[in-house]
Amino acid sequence: MNYTDRIFPTNKGLTTYLDELIAKNYQIPTFQRDVVWEQENVKKLWDSIYKFYPLGSILIWKTDLKLQNHRKIGGHQITDPNFSRTEYQYILDGQQRTTSLLTSLYGGSIEGRVDFDPLLYIDLTIPIDSDTDDESYKSRFLFWSEIDDRNGEIKANIPRKRKFNDGLIVKIIDIKNNFTTVQGRAFESEVVNKDFNHPILIELSKIKGVLDNYRISFIEIKGIQVSEVCQIFERINQAGKPLNIFDIVVAKTFKIATKQEQATSPEKDFYLRDLINDFREYNNSEFLKITDLDYLQILAVIIKNDIPNSGIMNITDRYLNEIKTEHILAVWEETKKAMLKTFDFFENHLHIKTPNLVPFRYFYFTITSYFHKNNSPNYELLKKYFWFNSFHNEDLLSNTTHLAQHIDFLREERNKKVYNFDRFLIDRNKLRSATYSSKGRMSRAILALYASAQPKDWEHCNRDVLVQNLFSTMDKPNLHHIFPTNSDYVLKNQHKNRITSDSLMNIAYLTQITNLNISNRNPLDYIKNYDKPEFEAILSSHFLSNDIINWSRQNKMPSAALDQFIENRVNRILVDLKNKLSGITFDEIDTIK
Repeated sequence: MNYTDRIFPTNKGLTTYLDELIAKNYQIPTFQRDVVWEQENVKKLWDSIYKFYPLGSILIWKTDLKLQNHRKIGGHQITDPNFSRTEYQYILDGQQRTTSLLTSLYGGSIEGRVDFDPLLYIDLTIPIDSDTDDESYKSRFLFWSEIDDRNGEIKANIPRKRKFNDGLIVKIIDIKNNFTTVQGRAFESEVVNKDFNHPILIELSKIKGVLDNYRISFIEIKGIQVSEVCQIFERINQAGKPLNIFDIVVAKTFKIATKQEQATSPEKDFYLRDLINDFREYNNSEFLKITDLDYLQILAVIIKNDIPNSGIMNITDRYLNEIKTEHILAVWEETKKAMLKTFDFFENHLHIKTPNLVPFRYFYFTITSYFHKNNSPNYELLKKYFWFNSFHNEDLLSNTTHLAQHIDFLREERNKKVYNFDRFLIDRNKLRSATYSSKGRMSRAILALYASAQPKDWEHCNRDVLVQNLFSTMDKPNLHHIFPTNSDYVLKNQHKNRITSDSLMNIAYLTQITNLNISNRNPLDYIKNYDKPEFEAILSSHFLSNDIINWSRQNKMPSAALDQFIENRVNRILVDLKNKLSGITFDEIDTIK
């Protein structure tokens, strides 16, 4: 298709559009957000129509893809379970306006407001004060709750109810469908008194003209890929949650149960979002909180390797869009088992209790693929694999080419073939200078290593620190600086140390109450509170030497104590990594020298 044919601007009469919606000519995909229906906004919308102001274009995506749809809008059925055609028209932008217009003209129901009637009325007696009048709409457009006086109980509504009884406040839909009747009642009213030139009759004719002649702008897009729809949706919905490929696949793979399936189980409809949410609900792990996209890409990896000729060659949007309902159903049960083994591996073998510490999200895909239908996994291999790739000087798992290579590498062992790790290389200076970053690979690797050592609290040395609790927010996790950044020592000696106190080598996991008790005090001061044999014994669970205890006992620290402290910690981390990667060529460089 030519680029010039992809976007087609058009327009359609207001009431024609709504009639076609009820006739099921338009669909609203389920990835559209829930409508936030506000009375004031509906009135403003109609005020714009009344004044012949533009509403903004409705964006329509024309495609042959059949997606899961919202079956109702404002209580009106707009789709049929057996609905099928060669081309579908999906409303990508304009659901809010469409719902407001439809319910205000044709009535219906508003979610969360059971007894509210959304039909809109218009008071024919309200004039426009001026060209810039922006207030009169509030009393011109009315809902029944603003008219009904409940037989005189609501005093403020009595004048409006009288106007309604006299035919001077009318339903907008009646002006469209029964204009002659509405006009006749107004003409016979005491106020108009059969005056053909009365302003109320002129106003009524004006509104009829608006309903007959107001046209809504549409932009139709056609011949575009799903990935482009995601980008378009995100750009036109800047204030809301961006659409991603997961939303598209959920809508596309939705499958309504056959009558036979419904007879045996009323919940036989296939809905990927529910499938994943149920998996999260009925299992217990912090890792269940990984993103919907993570789950979808895990499925893509398994489908690619397990289903011949599936057409799924990668985890990019282009191929995720090819995932079919039958693909998911074929692999789901075994994939669930593999994912639970993956989460168990992180939590109980590596002692990493939160996904916030996993250096590469691609680990979910490679390790789950390894566990899939694997009855004899090699956990020692997986541990080496994790630490090797987490700390290597190069990013070894940051793109889909790496992903395919890693899956093949792990399959070599799984198939009992010879496998070999390449040379491991690490830059000491990357350890020294690493600072906290919520998504940084080296930052997460270091913090994962600290967690894997199962650190003990300094105050209660037999107590494990629940590391996952420190990451309730990734923007500012509750991490303790051993040399507090605002302590006197750091402030007075910051030019005598090469390494900043923000270095992750200056971080320790402590319980929140211990962290609060230490506050910004100098290490010389607060370490005295913990100087006991039990504390000295648990320093190794933090990769710490005895330097801080010795300085505290001497009541003196060298001016470059922070550099010395960090260097000793780097050494201990490297020793630990060498042990973890035993049998692998282990090389160090130091780019600071």
